[in-house]
Amino acid sequence: MDSETLRIFSAVAAELSITRAAARLGRAPSNVSTRIQQLEGELGIELFSRAGKRMSLSAAGERLVEYTARLLALEEEARHVVSAGGHAGGLRIGSMESTAAARLPAVLASYHRQYPQTHLQLQTGPSRPLLEKVRNGQLDCAFVALPADFGGLDGLSELGLQGCAVWREQLLLALPADALPAEGVGAIALRSLAAFPQGCTYRGIAEQLLGVPGSLEWRVQEMNSYHAMIACVAAGTCVSLLPESVLMLSPAHGQLQTLPVVQADTLLVWRQHYATPAFERLQALLPEVPDAPTV
Repeated sequence: MDSETLRIFSAVAAELSITRAAARLGRAPSNVSTRIQQLEGELGIELFSRAGKRMSLSAAGERLVEYTARLLALEEEARHVVSAGGHAGGLRIGSMESTAAARLPAVLASYHRQYPQTHLQLQTGPSRPLLEKVRNGQLDCAFVALPADFGGLDGLSELGLQGCAVWREQLLLALPADALPAEGVGAIALRSLAAFPQGCTYRGIAEQLLGVPGSLEWRVQEMNSYHAMIACVAAGTCVSLLPESVLMLSPAHGQLQTLPVVQADTLLVWRQHYATPAFERLQALLPEVPDAPTV
């Protein structure tokens, strides 16, 4: 089970198609098919379920996907560290949508100007899934906000992770222009919250603030972008919690009512002892919240 075979397996697992994986890898489909069959023979188990031309991962294949990502990431890390950065390598970065929109463009542009040989990959998502992907090696690092029930930095350490706060965000409750009564949040007539899917730290903060858990009145509209959330708030159909830095990017920011709620730190999180030159160069470009603890 060499690294090249694992790369082939990873491509087939991602595409669920021998033909598409072969095109992605620049190989003949027959070669890709043979390597998968050899891997299954070596392991003594089917990694894919086949129904005609359709493929899906078997239970064993799904387990191997995670290990493959970790093994290939470790190989890449070793090459980069041993060559002291001479091997261009890459850096797989995870980020909350808000950080990707408001904070990362300038940082990543600066990184690319200084180190154009390093291949940067960016993947966005809620904080909890991003933490899991860093833990299992699918990402090298991620920008996240720790959930309230996560256990803080001790929770990171228990997962074999470490991190430091790089930005502090002011979170605002955004409401339609005429929706904020003098009595405050508890008197808001709207009972619809626009938020990312479960796993988003800011959603958890908003739900606790508004009393959503256990309520029969509140409805959560799950969305995948802040643009959509702001548009729905402007249309008068819901409220939403979002960072001030994101709201200020929208032309609609002056047309909404906002209520400051709480400040939340954005952390850069990585696996303990992960220290490639590519990652250290990213760290050097980031600010640090002066009074925030680190682990």
